Amino acid sequence: MAAGRRRSRRVSLPGVAELLRPAAPGPVDPGGGDQRRASGREKHTQKITVYLSAEELLDLERARLALLRYGAAADRGRIVREAIAVLLADLDARGQDSLLARRIVSTNRAEADSASATASDTPGSLRQDQASETSESAV
Repeated sequence: MAAGRRRSRRVSLPGVAELLRPAAPGPVDPGGGDQRRASGREKHTQKITVYLSAEELLDLERARLALLRYGAAADRGRIVREAIAVLLADLDARGQDSLLARRIVSTNRAEADSASATASDTPGSLRQDQASETSESAV
């Protein structure tokens, strides 16, 4: 940094319109277009960290290359921002019938079913089953 130039310590916050945008389904565009737009190529001041599996990262890179073949050059960050915009617009428009909601509900159910199946296979539950069998045979 050049001498005499100070970096501002002010934090840049989103505008009121962004903070107060409706999260519930709003009016749907009859033309079929979504109302939510990805930010595109601009300086982004907010950051999140997302961990991906090797397979997910490879899929993202394949999508980038496919888009390049279609004449739409985009980096991975742009693809992720576009995908988020599309999914959130669908969530706003369709609520619990949206692709995002259906996939997350389905995944949560599968994980809950898996957890309950795993819990029933623990040694403690085997001891309880054996104890009930012993008490039934004693009767």
